Amino acid sequence: MPPSSHVELTILMPCLNEAETLAVCVDKAQAFLATGGVSGEIVVADNGSTDGSQAIATAHGARVVEIAAKGYGSALIGGIIAARGEYVIMGDADDSYDFGALGGFLERLRAGDELVMGNRFRGGIAPGAMPPLHKYLGNPVLSTIGRLLFRSPIKDFHCGLRGFNRASIVGLHLQTTGMEFASEMVVKSTLGGLRVSEVPTTLAKDGRSRPPHLRSWRDGWRHLRFLLIFSPRWLFLIPGIVLMVVGLLGSIFLAVGPIRLGAIGLDVSSQIYLMALAVVGYQGLLFAVLTKIYAQHEGFNIPRGRNFERLERRLSLESLAVLGFLLFLVGLAIAIVQFSAWAASGFGALDPTATIRIAVPAVLFMILGAQSVMAGMFLGVLSVGLQRRR
Repeated sequence: MPPSSHVELTILMPCLNEAETLAVCVDKAQAFLATGGVSGEIVVADNGSTDGSQAIATAHGARVVEIAAKGYGSALIGGIIAARGEYVIMGDADDSYDFGALGGFLERLRAGDELVMGNRFRGGIAPGAMPPLHKYLGNPVLSTIGRLLFRSPIKDFHCGLRGFNRASIVGLHLQTTGMEFASEMVVKSTLGGLRVSEVPTTLAKDGRSRPPHLRSWRDGWRHLRFLLIFSPRWLFLIPGIVLMVVGLLGSIFLAVGPIRLGAIGLDVSSQIYLMALAVVGYQGLLFAVLTKIYAQHEGFNIPRGRNFERLERRLSLESLAVLGFLLFLVGLAIAIVQFSAWAASGFGALDPTATIRIAVPAVLFMILGAQSVMAGMFLGVLSVGLQRRR
């Protein structure tokens, strides 16, 4: 098809040694285009096949795009960029998805939806098509986490058959190169306010004699890691605030004296652990803020509310350095008072419990101060990068 002619739909298949099943997938896609009278093309994004997949694709009427960068996400990003269609429907070339039954996807795309996900749990999963670990644990758990963290309507985050408006998805600047690309597309589409929907689709047992490229635990962890890192509020900010408040207040209250909560007594040993909670919590809070700034710097578009934007405007190397200096001074002042009392007693033996009770908040404030200064320095490094990219 000449590049100048209008192409409504690109059917995109990532490929790495799919000689056994590629022909039947391309033939089904050709039949769908012909039967529906759809102006379309079939693109095979080849990721370095060595089994003759490229020749098979060409012989059956597909256009082959060679993608040098390795990875599922790399192949798809390259294929999306090379696609000529207004819409793209992508799916694995292992004959597990029916490329002859794409009408529901195209209908929703024509209606204005910008991402249309297949839902295998609604459409039907053939016996043996999905390992029990994926069917009953991996997919449901990861999809549930994605819906909770990002308020996404999608119930099958990892369905490989999905359609989208090419211009809308290109505008999201998708970047991940591995299997987590599937989650990135859904998350960024949701956060970007795109019209997202689902249609039922079927999943058959793939037709290959070799094992799939997917590695359950490795790729499952990559999906989970992406979801968590893309939501620093739940990974760092909220846990950090809780730990810091509990640890800080507990350390200060125990500096006055032991506390009894019913049958539980808290004293200096508890105070030390609470101090550790405060330090870890404060580090989590700082890391959440720095992660958001860094992610924005790198184009990941993590959601930023008005409160965060106001906070970001006030944050700088200088403001964090001042905060850190003041916190350090508070801790140092407590330490000096304690040292002066020791000196006044002639540097004699001290009561260990009473000494620790006062030393803990002194050390805590000095550590928090040092953390603030170092966070400010790192923010300064990020700011230099931001100025360089303008």
